Parts: sequence; C-alpha cells; structure tokens
Amino acid sequence: MTIRLPDFQGGFRAYEPRQEPLAVHPGAPFASRTVFSAAHVVADPYADTSPDSPAAVDWDATLAFRRHLWSHGLGVAEAMDTAQRGMGLDWAGAAELIRRSAAEARAVGGRIACGAGTDQIAGGSLAEVRAAYEEQLAVVEESGAQAILMASRALCAAASGPEDHLEVYGHLLRQAAEPVILHWLGPMFDPALEGYWGSADLDVATDTFLEVIAAHSDKVDGIKVSLLDAQREIDIRRRLPQGVRCYTGDDFNYPELIAGDDQGFSHALLGIFDPLGPLAAQAVRVLDTGNVSGFRELLDPTVELSRHLFQAPTRFYKTGVVFLAWLAGHQSHFSMVGGLQSARSLPHLARAYELADGLGLFPDPKLAEERMKTLLALYGVAQ
Repeated sequence: MTIRLPDFQGGFRAYEPRQEPLAVHPGAPFASRTVFSAAHVVADPYADTSPDSPAAVDWDATLAFRRHLWSHGLGVAEAMDTAQRGMGLDWAGAAELIRRSAAEARAVGGRIACGAGTDQIAGGSLAEVRAAYEEQLAVVEESGAQAILMASRALCAAASGPEDHLEVYGHLLRQAAEPVILHWLGPMFDPALEGYWGSADLDVATDTFLEVIAAHSDKVDGIKVSLLDAQREIDIRRRLPQGVRCYTGDDFNYPELIAGDDQGFSHALLGIFDPLGPLAAQAVRVLDTGNVSGFRELLDPTVELSRHLFQAPTRFYKTGVVFLAWLAGHQSHFSMVGGLQSARSLPHLARAYELADGLGLFPDPKLAEERMKTLLALYGVAQ
C-alpha cells in the first residue's frame, strides 16, 4: 500500500510507508555523555484562544511527553525555545511549566534544567533586564531545577557593547545558587538576537562569551551553543576552562560534535532530540561502549530529517517537532500554542513524515499513516 504525498514542485509522489518501527527500548543511564532533549509543549485544542492569547496548555499530555523522554534516560531541557518561549508561550505559562515539570521530575527521578530569561519584559534598561533575569532565575531555583540562562532579546537591545553583557552575566552568575548552563542562541533561531554578546562580529562575540565563563567558571556547569556552525563550536569547546561542559545545540552537525575528536567532545542539549529521543538514547548507549562507528551508524541517518525540520526560517522548526509528536501518538491532535501549526507548508510536513517514517521513528507506523492521510484529506488531497 502506498500513500500519495505532495512534492515541492506542485505534483505528487507515491510513498510506501514502513511496516515496522525501529526497535528501541529504555536502558541504563548514560555513562559517557550528558544529554538533554529540549521538549515541546502540547496545546489544549479545545480552549477558546487566539494567536495573541496566553497559551492554553494540555498539562497531562505535556507532562506525559516528558515522562516518555525520561524513560529513555534523557534529561529534559524545559521552557526553552522548543517550548515556544517568545513564540506562543509567555512567561506566566513558562513559569507554570517549570514548576509542574520540576515537580514531575522529582516524582520520577528525571533530570531537568529550565530556561531563565527576560521575556516578561519587552525591553527596558540594563537594571530592568537584570531584575527580569533575577525573577526568572528565582523561579527555576525554587523549583529545584538546574538553571539555563537563556539569551535575552531585551539585553541585546539595551546593551551598548560587550561590557554590558559582561556586567549583567557577571551579576547573575555571582548570585546563582548552583552552576548554570549558559545558552548562546543564534539569530537563525531568533532574529532579535543578532549581535549578541555585544558584537555582530562572531570572533569578538566569542571572546566576550569566553571571558564571562573564565571569570565565573565555578558557576558555569556548561554552555549550549546554537549557532549551526560546527567548527566554531569546536573552537569554543577547546577554549573552555577545565570542568566546563559544552552542550551542543547544533541541530545540523550533532553526530560528529557528540562523537568528538582526540581533543574532546560535546554533550548535548538539542531540540531535535524531542522527536529522536528513543533513537538518540540508543545511539548514546552504543557510544558508552566505545563504539563510535556504531553510534554514527545510528545517528548519522537522522541528520537529513533534522536539517529538513530546521531549514530556514529555522525558528519554525517547532511546527515539525509537534507534527511528528502527533504522528507518533504522543498527542491526540496537531495544534500548537499561538497557532504555529500553520507555519510550515504541506509539502514540508509531508517530507518530514516520509523521513521520520523511513527512520522507524513512529511506534505505530499504521497510526502515523492514518494521521498523515487525515491531514492530506483536510488539504483536499485524495488518496
């Protein structure tokens, strides 16, 4: 049996869905790498909302998905870009998400780190930026989760140069109760972050970033680099102080960065590990045995799907992530907070289905096929 999928030229192609999923099973905790999946939120499809309304979240389905990730040994990076921070999920919703997920993590013994930013303010002075960061950092620390200091649109707008970033981050790191993860999110994910660390010159920005870390290495557990530039991440990784981890956020080049080289490797904090969770976990357990080639054999074929989901405009990758969660049966619908389910085209979604199915990502391939056909019918595509 085949399914008729739209292509990118206005035509159609026949695709024969896979019959059996990839065999993956929960296993032992990871030994060689620390791995987080940035997790999406599940919208409440029955709430009477608009794209400008506060997010209506299906908390049961959202927390169930986190239990799914924990069951495979992955940590959860909560209230991050993948959870639509600043793209449908406001600070009030993010704060509730942090509290609920942190409580769930304690209940099941899962690892969790949560994003602290400044998205409760649209802009303001450096003092207001610091206060906004402090408010969010307090919520994360009070929840018992590890903090991830996210890049701030407000800081990017308020800062006059690198010295303002040094001052704000130094202030926050001095008062942090426990070591945090610093997150450098590139403008391909959020155009408002162009020129972060006080310069559009990436070499200058990198030096400022590393200066912050060197001055406060006792308060920095690690860094997440999301620039989609493998060589720059490697260069940064090699310049980190002893004991500071590099968590790759490169959804284009993650297999090689996690595998590493004779001078080191990256841990992981990735949005693509939301749909790839069980497969990624299996690959890391292979790597734990020292089998780098086996790790790459499992993970390398997933890069085509990841590059497809994260293609420009990269910030809309969340649509593909939630779409695949629906096809995989992790939620009962394909709707998103902020109405973001409309952010990708039907041909884009069809290709995402084809690539994910080819990898065996769907626990029930027949359910995924039926849901894909339902979406196609909604668009008027006859089978």
